[in-house]
Amino acid sequence: MFIKNLLIQQFPWQATEQQLEAFELLQEFLLAFDKQSCFVLKGYAGTGKTTLISALVKVLPALRKKAVLLAPTGRAAKVITYYSGRKALTIHKKIYRKKSAVSFQLDFTLAENLHEDTLFIIDEASMIANGPVNAFSASLLDDLIRYVQSGKNCTLLFVGDTAQLPPVGLLDSPALNPSYLESEFHLCVYPFELTTVVRQSKDSGILYNATKIREEITSAEEDQDDSPFPKFITKGFKDLYRMTGERLIEGINYAYDKYGLENTMIICRSNRSANLYNQNIRNRILFRDEELTGGDYIMVVKNNYFWLQENNMGDGFIANGDMAKVRKVSNIHDQHGFRFA
Repeated sequence: MFIKNLLIQQFPWQATEQQLEAFELLQEFLLAFDKQSCFVLKGYAGTGKTTLISALVKVLPALRKKAVLLAPTGRAAKVITYYSGRKALTIHKKIYRKKSAVSFQLDFTLAENLHEDTLFIIDEASMIANGPVNAFSASLLDDLIRYVQSGKNCTLLFVGDTAQLPPVGLLDSPALNPSYLESEFHLCVYPFELTTVVRQSKDSGILYNATKIREEITSAEEDQDDSPFPKFITKGFKDLYRMTGERLIEGINYAYDKYGLENTMIICRSNRSANLYNQNIRNRILFRDEELTGGDYIMVVKNNYFWLQENNMGDGFIANGDMAKVRKVSNIHDQHGFRFA
Protein backbone atom coordinates (compact mmCIF):
# COMPACT_ATOMS: atom_id res chain seq x y z
CA MET A 1 0.00 0.00 0.00
CA PHE A 2 2.98 2.35 0.42
CA ILE A 3 3.23 3.15 -3.32
CA LYS A 4 -0.47 3.98 -3.46
CA ASN A 5 -0.07 6.26 -0.45
CA LEU A 6 2.88 8.02 -2.09
CA LEU A 7 0.78 8.63 -5.21
CA ILE A 8 -2.05 10.03 -3.08
CA GLN A 9 0.39 12.37 -1.32
CA GLN A 10 1.73 13.71 -4.62
CA PHE A 11 -1.72 14.09 -6.18
CA PRO A 12 -2.66 17.81 -6.13
CA TRP A 13 -6.31 17.25 -5.17
CA GLN A 14 -8.68 14.66 -3.78
CA ALA A 15 -8.46 11.60 -6.03
CA THR A 16 -11.67 10.08 -7.38
CA GLU A 17 -12.58 6.45 -6.69
CA GLN A 18 -11.53 5.59 -10.22
CA GLN A 19 -8.16 7.30 -9.81
CA LEU A 20 -7.60 5.41 -6.55
CA GLU A 21 -8.24 2.16 -8.44
CA ALA A 22 -5.63 3.26 -10.99
CA PHE A 23 -3.17 3.87 -8.13
CA GLU A 24 -3.69 0.30 -6.90
CA LEU A 25 -2.97 -1.21 -10.31
CA LEU A 26 0.04 1.08 -10.77
CA GLN A 27 1.33 -0.15 -7.42
CA GLU A 28 1.05 -3.76 -8.61
CA PHE A 29 2.82 -2.88 -11.86
CA LEU A 30 5.65 -0.98 -10.13
CA LEU A 31 6.25 -3.78 -7.63
CA ALA A 32 6.69 -6.22 -10.51
CA PHE A 33 8.72 -3.80 -12.70
CA ASP A 34 9.50 -6.43 -15.30
CA LYS A 35 10.75 -5.62 -18.80
CA GLN A 36 8.15 -8.05 -20.16
CA SER A 37 5.39 -6.05 -18.47
CA CYS A 38 3.67 -2.90 -19.68
CA PHE A 39 1.08 -0.50 -18.26
CA VAL A 40 -1.56 0.98 -20.58
CA LEU A 41 -3.34 4.04 -19.18
CA LYS A 42 -6.26 5.11 -21.33
CA GLY A 43 -8.59 7.95 -20.56
CA TYR A 44 -10.82 10.67 -21.92
CA ALA A 45 -9.58 14.25 -22.05
CA GLY A 46 -9.98 15.80 -18.61
CA THR A 47 -9.97 12.54 -16.63
CA GLY A 48 -6.65 13.30 -14.94
CA LYS A 49 -4.17 11.24 -16.99
CA THR A 50 -1.53 13.96 -17.08
CA THR A 51 -1.96 14.78 -13.38
CA LEU A 52 -1.57 11.11 -12.52
CA ILE A 53 1.61 10.87 -14.60
CA SER A 54 3.01 13.99 -12.92
CA ALA A 55 2.42 12.39 -9.51
CA LEU A 56 4.00 9.13 -10.68
CA VAL A 57 7.14 10.90 -11.91
CA LYS A 58 7.56 12.50 -8.47
CA VAL A 59 7.10 9.14 -6.70
CA LEU A 60 9.61 7.11 -8.75
CA PRO A 61 12.80 8.43 -7.04
CA ALA A 62 11.48 7.12 -3.69
CA LEU A 63 11.33 3.68 -5.36
CA ARG A 64 14.88 4.09 -6.72
CA LYS A 65 13.52 4.29 -10.23
CA LYS A 66 13.96 6.91 -12.94
CA ALA A 67 11.55 8.22 -15.58
CA VAL A 68 12.03 9.04 -19.26
CA LEU A 69 9.18 10.98 -20.90
CA LEU A 70 8.60 10.49 -24.63
CA ALA A 71 5.93 11.45 -27.17
CA PRO A 72 5.39 10.76 -30.89
CA THR A 73 5.60 14.44 -31.92
CA GLY A 74 7.56 17.49 -30.84
CA ARG A 75 4.38 19.34 -29.96
CA ALA A 76 3.19 16.50 -27.71
CA ALA A 77 6.63 16.37 -26.07
CA LYS A 78 6.39 20.08 -25.28
CA VAL A 79 2.94 19.63 -23.74
CA ILE A 80 3.97 16.81 -21.39
CA THR A 81 7.12 18.77 -20.49
CA TYR A 82 4.96 21.72 -19.45
CA TYR A 83 2.50 19.68 -17.38
CA SER A 84 4.96 17.29 -15.76
CA GLY A 85 7.79 19.72 -15.15
CA ARG A 86 10.22 17.17 -16.62
CA LYS A 87 12.11 17.19 -19.90
CA ALA A 88 10.44 15.15 -22.65
CA LEU A 89 11.74 14.13 -26.08
CA THR A 90 10.23 12.74 -29.25
CA ILE A 91 10.42 8.97 -29.62
CA HIS A 92 12.47 9.28 -32.83
CA LYS A 93 15.05 11.59 -31.25
CA LYS A 94 15.50 9.22 -28.31
CA ILE A 95 15.64 5.78 -29.87
CA TYR A 96 17.24 6.35 -33.29
CA ARG A 97 20.77 7.31 -34.29
CA LYS A 98 22.12 8.15 -37.73
CA LYS A 99 24.27 5.32 -39.07
CA SER A 100 27.00 7.67 -40.28
CA ALA A 101 27.68 11.24 -39.19
CA VAL A 102 29.25 12.09 -42.58
CA SER A 103 26.61 10.43 -44.78
CA PHE A 104 23.96 12.50 -46.54
CA GLN A 105 21.57 9.54 -46.58
CA LEU A 106 18.81 9.46 -43.99
CA ASP A 107 19.69 5.98 -42.69
CA PHE A 108 18.99 5.47 -39.00
CA THR A 109 19.62 2.59 -36.64
CA LEU A 110 18.27 1.75 -33.21
CA ALA A 111 20.29 3.46 -30.49
CA GLU A 112 21.75 1.68 -27.47
CA ASN A 113 19.63 1.94 -24.33
CA LEU A 114 22.03 2.87 -21.53
CA HIS A 115 19.31 3.48 -18.94
CA GLU A 116 18.88 1.33 -15.83
CA ASP A 117 15.87 0.92 -13.52
CA THR A 118 13.88 3.28 -15.72
CA LEU A 119 10.20 3.65 -16.55
CA PHE A 120 9.66 4.93 -20.08
CA ILE A 121 6.41 6.93 -20.13
CA ILE A 122 4.98 7.38 -23.64
CA ASP A 123 2.33 10.10 -23.89
CA GLU A 124 -0.14 10.45 -26.79
CA ALA A 125 0.49 6.78 -27.57
CA SER A 126 -2.61 6.62 -29.78
CA MET A 127 -0.47 8.14 -32.57
CA ILE A 128 2.15 5.36 -32.56
CA ALA A 129 1.88 3.25 -35.70
CA ASN A 130 2.80 -0.40 -36.21
CA GLY A 131 3.87 0.11 -39.83
CA PRO A 132 7.52 0.19 -40.99
CA VAL A 133 9.49 3.37 -40.26
CA ASN A 134 11.56 2.81 -43.41
CA ALA A 135 12.64 0.00 -45.73
CA PHE A 136 15.24 -1.23 -43.25
CA SER A 137 13.25 -0.96 -40.03
CA ALA A 138 10.38 -2.60 -38.25
CA SER A 139 7.47 -0.55 -36.94
CA LEU A 140 7.98 2.39 -34.59
CA LEU A 141 6.09 0.48 -31.91
CA ASP A 142 8.31 -2.58 -32.39
CA ASP A 143 11.48 -0.47 -32.32
CA LEU A 144 10.34 1.35 -29.19
CA ILE A 145 9.63 -1.87 -27.30
CA ARG A 146 12.92 -3.43 -28.41
CA TYR A 147 14.81 -0.30 -27.36
CA VAL A 148 13.25 -0.21 -23.89
CA GLN A 149 13.69 -3.96 -23.29
CA SER A 150 17.36 -3.78 -24.28
CA GLY A 151 18.07 -1.63 -21.22
CA LYS A 152 18.78 -3.00 -17.75
CA ASN A 153 15.53 -3.35 -15.76
CA CYS A 154 13.50 -0.96 -17.93
CA THR A 155 9.78 -1.07 -18.63
CA LEU A 156 7.01 0.82 -20.45
CA LEU A 157 3.91 2.85 -19.67
CA PHE A 158 1.67 3.96 -22.55
CA VAL A 159 -0.72 6.89 -22.04
CA GLY A 160 -3.41 7.95 -24.47
CA ASP A 161 -7.01 8.48 -25.48
CA THR A 162 -8.62 5.89 -27.75
CA ALA A 163 -11.17 8.49 -28.91
CA GLN A 164 -8.41 10.41 -30.67
CA LEU A 165 -7.54 9.61 -34.26
CA PRO A 166 -5.49 6.41 -34.64
CA PRO A 167 -2.41 6.28 -36.90
CA VAL A 168 -3.10 6.83 -40.60
CA GLY A 169 -4.67 3.78 -42.23
CA LEU A 170 -5.56 2.01 -38.96
CA LEU A 171 -8.92 1.55 -37.27
CA ASP A 172 -7.51 1.60 -33.74
CA SER A 173 -4.32 2.44 -31.87
CA PRO A 174 -2.07 -0.64 -31.48
CA ALA A 175 -0.08 0.86 -28.58
CA LEU A 176 -3.29 1.21 -26.55
CA ASN A 177 -4.64 -2.23 -27.45
CA PRO A 178 -3.76 -4.69 -24.63
CA SER A 179 -4.70 -7.75 -26.71
CA TYR A 180 -2.40 -6.66 -29.54
CA LEU A 181 0.50 -5.96 -27.17
CA GLU A 182 0.05 -9.35 -25.51
CA SER A 183 -0.21 -11.37 -28.72
CA GLU A 184 2.35 -9.49 -30.82
CA PHE A 185 5.01 -8.70 -28.21
CA HIS A 186 4.18 -11.26 -25.47
CA LEU A 187 3.88 -8.51 -22.86
CA CYS A 188 2.11 -8.82 -19.54
CA VAL A 189 -0.21 -5.81 -19.83
CA TYR A 190 -1.72 -3.88 -16.92
CA PRO A 191 -4.61 -1.96 -18.54
CA PHE A 192 -6.66 0.80 -16.93
CA GLU A 193 -9.11 3.30 -18.40
CA LEU A 194 -10.19 6.57 -16.77
CA THR A 195 -13.68 7.67 -17.77
CA THR A 196 -14.71 10.13 -15.03
CA VAL A 197 -14.10 13.66 -16.32
CA VAL A 198 -12.92 16.02 -13.59
CA ARG A 199 -11.40 18.94 -15.51
CA GLN A 200 -14.44 20.54 -17.14
CA SER A 201 -17.47 22.00 -15.45
CA LYS A 202 -20.40 19.64 -15.08
CA ASP A 203 -22.68 22.08 -16.93
CA SER A 204 -20.34 22.29 -19.93
CA GLY A 205 -22.02 21.75 -23.27
CA ILE A 206 -18.70 20.70 -24.77
CA LEU A 207 -18.34 17.99 -22.13
CA TYR A 208 -21.96 16.86 -22.57
CA ASN A 209 -21.68 16.50 -26.35
CA ALA A 210 -18.22 14.90 -26.21
CA THR A 211 -19.57 12.31 -23.76
CA LYS A 212 -22.59 11.58 -25.99
CA ILE A 213 -20.34 11.08 -29.03
CA ARG A 214 -18.08 8.72 -27.04
CA GLU A 215 -21.11 6.72 -25.95
CA GLU A 216 -22.29 6.45 -29.57
CA ILE A 217 -18.82 5.30 -30.70
CA THR A 218 -18.63 2.71 -27.91
CA SER A 219 -22.16 1.48 -28.64
CA ALA A 220 -21.40 1.16 -32.36
CA GLU A 221 -18.19 -0.79 -31.63
CA GLU A 222 -20.00 -3.18 -29.30
CA ASP A 223 -22.83 -3.72 -31.80
CA GLN A 224 -20.34 -3.87 -34.71
CA ASP A 225 -22.52 -1.41 -36.55
CA ASP A 226 -21.96 1.94 -38.22
CA SER A 227 -22.35 4.84 -35.80
CA PRO A 228 -25.10 7.33 -36.69
CA PHE A 229 -24.16 10.92 -37.40
CA PRO A 230 -23.82 12.73 -34.05
CA LYS A 231 -26.35 15.38 -33.10
CA PHE A 232 -25.02 18.33 -31.15
CA ILE A 233 -27.21 19.75 -28.40
CA THR A 234 -26.63 23.48 -27.91
CA LYS A 235 -29.79 24.60 -26.11
CA GLY A 236 -29.26 25.32 -22.42
CA PHE A 237 -25.46 25.61 -22.61
CA LYS A 238 -23.50 28.84 -22.39
CA ASP A 239 -20.36 27.51 -24.07
CA LEU A 240 -22.07 26.35 -27.29
CA TYR A 241 -23.84 28.39 -29.95
CA ARG A 242 -25.35 27.21 -33.21
CA MET A 243 -24.37 29.69 -35.92
CA THR A 244 -25.78 29.85 -39.44
CA GLY A 245 -23.53 30.37 -42.44
CA GLU A 246 -25.01 33.81 -43.06
CA ARG A 247 -23.67 35.04 -39.71
CA LEU A 248 -20.26 33.36 -39.91
CA ILE A 249 -18.29 36.51 -40.77
CA GLU A 250 -20.06 38.38 -37.97
CA GLY A 251 -19.27 35.56 -35.56
CA ILE A 252 -15.58 35.43 -36.52
CA ASN A 253 -15.26 39.20 -36.10
CA TYR A 254 -16.90 38.93 -32.67
CA ALA A 255 -14.50 36.18 -31.60
CA TYR A 256 -11.45 38.10 -32.85
CA ASP A 257 -12.54 41.26 -31.00
CA LYS A 258 -13.37 39.47 -27.73
CA TYR A 259 -10.76 36.69 -27.55
CA GLY A 260 -8.07 37.70 -30.06
CA LEU A 261 -6.78 36.01 -33.21
CA GLU A 262 -4.48 33.67 -31.26
CA ASN A 263 -7.37 32.30 -29.17
CA THR A 264 -9.85 31.79 -32.01
CA MET A 265 -9.83 28.57 -34.01
CA ILE A 266 -11.98 27.22 -36.85
CA ILE A 267 -12.06 23.43 -37.21
CA CYS A 268 -12.36 22.08 -40.77
CA ARG A 269 -12.78 18.59 -42.14
CA SER A 270 -9.96 18.83 -44.70
CA ASN A 271 -6.84 20.81 -45.60
CA ARG A 272 -8.62 22.11 -48.67
CA SER A 273 -11.41 23.59 -46.56
CA ALA A 274 -8.86 25.06 -44.15
CA ASN A 275 -7.04 26.79 -47.02
CA LEU A 276 -10.30 28.25 -48.34
CA TYR A 277 -11.27 29.56 -44.91
CA ASN A 278 -7.82 31.04 -44.33
CA GLN A 279 -7.79 32.84 -47.68
CA ASN A 280 -11.27 34.28 -47.20
CA ILE A 281 -10.59 35.34 -43.61
CA ARG A 282 -7.38 37.10 -44.66
CA ASN A 283 -9.10 38.87 -47.58
CA ARG A 284 -12.59 39.64 -46.23
CA ILE A 285 -12.04 40.04 -42.48
CA LEU A 286 -8.39 40.97 -41.95
CA PHE A 287 -8.13 42.77 -45.34
CA ARG A 288 -4.74 41.28 -46.12
CA ASP A 289 -4.09 40.80 -49.83
CA GLU A 290 -0.38 39.99 -49.61
CA GLU A 291 0.89 36.41 -49.79
CA LEU A 292 2.39 36.81 -46.32
CA THR A 293 2.51 39.86 -44.08
CA GLY A 294 3.25 40.97 -40.54
CA GLY A 295 0.65 39.76 -38.07
CA ASP A 296 -0.02 36.47 -39.88
CA TYR A 297 0.07 33.25 -37.86
CA ILE A 298 1.85 30.25 -39.36
CA MET A 299 2.14 26.63 -38.26
CA VAL A 300 5.47 24.84 -37.96
CA VAL A 301 5.45 21.56 -39.92
CA LYS A 302 8.84 20.13 -38.94
CA ASN A 303 10.78 19.90 -35.68
CA ASN A 304 13.81 22.21 -35.53
CA TYR A 305 16.49 21.87 -32.84
CA PHE A 306 18.87 24.49 -34.25
CA TRP A 307 17.43 27.98 -33.78
CA LEU A 308 16.45 27.86 -30.11
CA GLN A 309 18.93 27.19 -27.32
CA GLU A 310 18.17 24.00 -25.38
CA ASN A 311 17.23 24.52 -21.75
CA ASN A 312 16.81 22.30 -18.70
CA MET A 313 13.09 21.86 -19.37
CA GLY A 314 13.83 20.40 -22.80
CA ASP A 315 11.43 22.71 -24.64
CA GLY A 316 14.19 24.73 -26.30
CA PHE A 317 13.21 23.69 -29.81
CA ILE A 318 10.62 24.57 -32.43
CA ALA A 319 8.12 21.73 -32.61
CA ASN A 320 5.97 20.47 -35.44
CA GLY A 321 2.53 21.93 -34.66
CA ASP A 322 3.78 25.06 -32.90
CA MET A 323 2.23 28.37 -33.92
CA ALA A 324 4.44 31.34 -34.83
CA LYS A 325 3.59 34.97 -35.54
CA VAL A 326 5.14 36.81 -38.48
CA ARG A 327 6.56 40.14 -37.30
CA LYS A 328 7.81 41.53 -40.61
CA VAL A 329 8.21 40.41 -44.23
CA SER A 330 10.94 41.81 -46.50
CA ASN A 331 13.28 40.91 -49.33
CA ILE A 332 10.94 38.53 -51.18
CA HIS A 333 12.64 36.66 -54.04
CA ASP A 334 12.07 33.65 -56.31
CA GLN A 335 14.55 30.77 -56.44
CA HIS A 336 14.29 27.26 -57.90
CA GLY A 337 10.54 27.59 -58.34
CA PHE A 338 9.92 28.71 -54.74
CA ARG A 339 9.29 32.11 -53.17
CA PHE A 340 11.43 33.10 -50.18
CA ALA A 341 11.18 36.03 -47.76
